[in-house]
Amino acid sequence: MAAQLLTIEVTRLDAGCARLRLSGELDFDTAPELVEAAAELRRDGYQELLFDLSGVSLCDSSGLSAFLTAHHGGTGAIRLCGVSPQLQQLLDRTGLAELLAVQRAGDAGIRRVG
Repeated sequence: MAAQLLTIEVTRLDAGCARLRLSGELDFDTAPELVEAAAELRRDGYQELLFDLSGVSLCDSSGLSAFLTAHHGGTGAIRLCGVSPQLQQLLDRTGLAELLAVQRAGDAGIRRVG
């Protein structure tokens, strides 16, 4: 049995916002898991999604595509935090850094419900 390559931990935050904390590899094999998790949250009324990527060890073009799919799948913002220097470079080179909000360390405004 193969080890799980991607773990997605969902935390529902206030005001229709949810955080997805990712750990592992976000690639061709695992990106569909992220697309489905984001789509499920959108169906449940969570329009603003925050992707915490601090635990992501690898993100390829399939991972970038998953972010785009999540972005186009709803009306709220997609924000990325915990972005590695390598992923930031990929986002910059592809122009996705301009489309998806990259949250810098220390940014405020995220509160947990309950």
